[in-house]
Amino acid sequence: MIEREYSNEHRIKTIGILTSGGDAPGMNAAIRAVVRKALGNGIKVKGIKKGYQGLLNEEIIDMERHDVSDIIQRGGTILGTARCAEFRELEGQIKAAEVCRKHKIDGMVVIGGDGTYRGAIDLVGQGVNAIGVPATIDLDIACTEYTIGFDTAVNTAMEAIDKVRDTSSSHERCSIIEVMGRNAGYIALWCGVANGAEDILIPENYDFNEQTIINNIIANRKKGKTHHIIINAEGIGHSTSMARRIEAATGMETRATILGYMQRGGSPTCKDRFYASIMGAYATDILCRGVTNRVVAYRHGEFIDFDIKEALAMQKKINDYQFEVSRLLSQ
Repeated sequence: MIEREYSNEHRIKTIGILTSGGDAPGMNAAIRAVVRKALGNGIKVKGIKKGYQGLLNEEIIDMERHDVSDIIQRGGTILGTARCAEFRELEGQIKAAEVCRKHKIDGMVVIGGDGTYRGAIDLVGQGVNAIGVPATIDLDIACTEYTIGFDTAVNTAMEAIDKVRDTSSSHERCSIIEVMGRNAGYIALWCGVANGAEDILIPENYDFNEQTIINNIIANRKKGKTHHIIINAEGIGHSTSMARRIEAATGMETRATILGYMQRGGSPTCKDRFYASIMGAYATDILCRGVTNRVVAYRHGEFIDFDIKEALAMQKKINDYQFEVSRLLSQ
C-alpha cells in the first residue's frame, strides 16, 4: 500500500460520504462508522444524498454524531441512492469535482459495488481523493471475500425458501425459487446448500440443458421423493416459463417463486453490522493518512485495501469444490 502523509496545511479537513447503486443491508452501519470516526479525529463530514446524482445536484448536508444515532439496525441507506447517467460523462465528472471543491470536501468515502468504484476512479481523475467500501448483496467484487449486505440477503432468502419448501412438500410440487445476484451465483449457491435444494442453477456453471433437471425430477420421484426444490439465480432467470416447461415434461405440478427485492431489505445481521462498521472506520483512517484511489477489502481474516483499478480488474469465480459439494449433497 502506497501512502503519503499530508502536511498540516493540506491534511483532510472535510470528508464527503455517499451510497450508490443498489442498496444493501449494513450501509447505514458503514455510514455511522465513517461519521463518528471522522468527527472523532476532528474532521467535518458532509453527507451526499442520492449518490452521484445528489452530488451533481448539490444535495449535501452536514452530519454530526446524532445524525447517525439509531440507524445501525435499519436496512437500506439513510442517504438514499440513485443511478446517474450524467456522471458517466466527462462533463458530469468535472462538475462533480467542482461541487466537491465548492463545499470544501477534501476526500470522499463511496459505499457500493463495482459501478460505485468506477465513479470513485472518475473522481480521482478530477483531483478528488476517494476510497471505496464494498456494499452489494451479490458478493461479486473479486478483491474481497465479503461485501456488505450479502449475509443479510442470503439469510433472508434462506428463510423464505424454507417457507416455500413447506408448502411445496404439502402439495407434492416442484418449486423453482429465483434469488437475486445479477450475474453472480453466490446467493443461489449458498441457499441451495443451506436449504437442501435438489438442483442449483447458477450462471457460472449452468449449461441451459433443462433435460438434465427433468431427468433428475423423474429419477427422484421413482425413488419416492414427493417434492423438488430448484434454486435459480437471477442471472439465469425465466423461472416462470421454466416452470411451465418442467411441468409439461414431468407431469409434476411446478410453481415459480421470485423472491425479488425483499432480499435487499430488512435489519442487517450482526455480521453485516460489524464488518460494515470496521470497513467504514478503516476507509476513514486510510483517507485521513493521505491514501486515495483505494477500495477496502476483507481477505484471509484481515481488513486490507487495494488500488481500485487493480480491484476492478480482478476476476472472481465460484469455488469449484464448493459447487461439487453442492451437487453431491443434493442427490
